[in-house]
Amino acid sequence: MRIVDVCEITKPIASPIRNAYIDFSKMTTSLVAVVTDVERDGRRVVGYGFNSNGRYGQGGLIRERFRGRILEAEPASLLNEAGDNLDPHKIWAAMMTNEKPGGHGERSVAVGTLDMAIWDAVAKIAGQPLFRLLAEQHGRDADPRVFVYAAGGYYYPGKDDGALRAEMRGYLDRGYNVVKMKIGGAPIADDQRRIEAVLAEIGSDARLAVDANGRFDLETGIAYAKMLRQYPLFWYEEVGDPLDYALQAALSEFYSGPMATGENLFSHQDARNLLRYGGMRPDRDFLQFDCALSYGLVEYLRTLDVLKQFGWSPSRCIPHGGHQMSLNIAAGLGLGGNESYPDLFRPYGGFPDGVKVENGHITMPDLPGIGFEGKSDLIKVMRELAE
Repeated sequence: MRIVDVCEITKPIASPIRNAYIDFSKMTTSLVAVVTDVERDGRRVVGYGFNSNGRYGQGGLIRERFRGRILEAEPASLLNEAGDNLDPHKIWAAMMTNEKPGGHGERSVAVGTLDMAIWDAVAKIAGQPLFRLLAEQHGRDADPRVFVYAAGGYYYPGKDDGALRAEMRGYLDRGYNVVKMKIGGAPIADDQRRIEAVLAEIGSDARLAVDANGRFDLETGIAYAKMLRQYPLFWYEEVGDPLDYALQAALSEFYSGPMATGENLFSHQDARNLLRYGGMRPDRDFLQFDCALSYGLVEYLRTLDVLKQFGWSPSRCIPHGGHQMSLNIAAGLGLGGNESYPDLFRPYGGFPDGVKVENGHITMPDLPGIGFEGKSDLIKVMRELAE
């Protein structure tokens, strides 16, 4: 049993949308395939992965550093103790050979992209959905029902309050009961008007979260906090720079409602510093670490260990990214749910065909691996790469 090839292609996910910090007009993603010599049901097992939105494709790093380390490793050194499957932890260690500590920027995205494909292959070799494999490995009962919320509300050329309201109503019509919109890309008075328009549209049918995408300095973050605290928001997300833990801690003095952050922290060390110094409150706040941006599931397991040390429940984790990898982790390891992009970042976001949102939840289908084969538009692109 061995990995015979690792393939990568950089694909566009360009869109005219923008948040408070970036536009997505030139955004790309890396699509990867980890090809094995194992066959299941008459087909060679290939694990697939891609990097989460908000960071660019990682082809250079994958091809120049991490691909070679996997393929050059002694095949037996990458197997589990029983020798009947690949070991993601050993493969992760091989990828990180000769890497210095720290430097969790783009490197973490490249490794996380490959890690996704490796776990997909491992679960396929085991003949199980990844969420059931994870639950079994960690002595848990898998819960295929996962909370999801609809992320949208981006700034868009020509998009007025009526279009924003219609977008949010569309999410409710599709079964969501929590929706999210962007703030910080317009003057505070305009954002307040946009928020009130959405709240008037959704009424008591849903909750609203707002996301500043790290745009604010302390003064602006506090001004928004004072404005926002009059509304019953689901959360106030990523107020300032993700590494400005003092700013995040200061905000809790001005905003007593739930806050969320973490999508741009890329290691368990970063997570530990957030919990040490960021003033996050385990009874109400949410953590949004995205495994596809932060060295993958192998590292995410370390992050969950850090949370446990600080008295946090995995149920306070609702990952960023809207991809099926985090859905499997949520169902297998008891996270609080997952982000969803109903209309954006296709074909990479979304659920397998036929999966519907009901009362803010989806039910995971029993598909081997991560379940990419159940999403017809995505698996078509994936198989063009390696099958």
